[in-house]
Parts: sequence; C-alpha cells; structure tokens
Amino acid sequence: MKEKIFFLVLFFGLVPVLIISELVLLGKISSLPQLRSEGLSVSAAPSFRFENLLGEKVLSYRDQKEGKISANLIGADARPILIERYLSAYNSPLAEFSELIFDSSQQYGLDYRLTTAIAQQESNLCKKSPPNCFNCWGVGIHSRGTMCFDSYPEAIIWVAKYLRQEYLDKGLETPEEIMSKYCPLSNGSWAVGVKQFMAELE
Repeated sequence: MKEKIFFLVLFFGLVPVLIISELVLLGKISSLPQLRSEGLSVSAAPSFRFENLLGEKVLSYRDQKEGKISANLIGADARPILIERYLSAYNSPLAEFSELIFDSSQQYGLDYRLTTAIAQQESNLCKKSPPNCFNCWGVGIHSRGTMCFDSYPEAIIWVAKYLRQEYLDKGLETPEEIMSKYCPLSNGSWAVGVKQFMAELE
C-alpha cells in the first residue's frame, strides 16, 4: 500500500514539473523571432543557396549588417540560354554565338530577341542566306550586290549597332515601325513574322 502511495505522489509531483518545463521551453523558442526583429545580437546568420539544374535561380539567406535572416532572390540571367535553346532547336549555326547575340543586344539597348527574330524572318536562321557571306539578316542584299561579313560574330555586332543607330535612335522601335524602312515593300507579313518569333523566344 505504501508503495502505491509513493508512486502516486511521485507521479503527481513530477507531471506538473514536466508540464511547466515544457511550457517554459516553448515560450523561449517562440520568442526567438521577436529577438531578431528587435535587432538584438544574433551571431552569424545562416546562409543557404538553392538553384535549379540550369543555375538560373539562387536563393540566399543573409543580412550581415543587422544580424537578421532575410531572403534575397538572385536570378542568373536565363535569356542567353533561351536564345541558345531556340537556335539549337532549329540547328542554326548561330547557336554557338548566343552569348554574343545577347551581349550585343545589351550593349546597344535592343530587345534581346530582336536580332534572332529578324534572322529567323530573313534567312530561317542562316539556312537561306548567301553562301560564305555570314549575312543572316538580309541587310545590304539588293540588285547592286550583297553585303557580306567575315564571320558570324562580326555580323552579329554590326547588325546590333545598325539596328540601334538606324532604327531605334530614329524612333523606329516596334517590328511594324522597323519594317517601314527595313522591308518597306512587305504587306505586313514581315512584322507579323518577327513578332511571332520574338514571342517564341520568351
């Protein structure tokens, strides 16, 4: 009988202590975010990196100045990858120059899709261009002769600069406006095609 009383006293004595201890512990855990939000000292905030298979997105957690945990989404530019995939899908010789196409469009303030879309409209991405001429954009091709380049890189940079100086700088920015000078005899199909190919590159 004495043993039963002893165990009952032990049980009812320990259970409240355990419950109170758990409540105190939970209270301390729940107060941690508040400590951070008040700017109290928190040693080295953890840093995590997440990225997809292409490395296109990286998520990092760090706020070194205030010791707070924050989230910043850093996007590695996927646009050159979109250009490369598009050109590769059509087996275009321009595929290996996708970075240059993107960089030259950025240098001259063009929509990154424009030069590729025009090349698609004019030459099916260089498949129907004058041989050994590296001119996939139809510029300088007329009855008096054909404008040629020494290489695709030279042509890419020249065309980007040409579009900036002779079109965008003169207020011709949309495919329809560019068409009025680039391909003035078109019935509108040129601009429709360029817009379609630009949409495919998004």
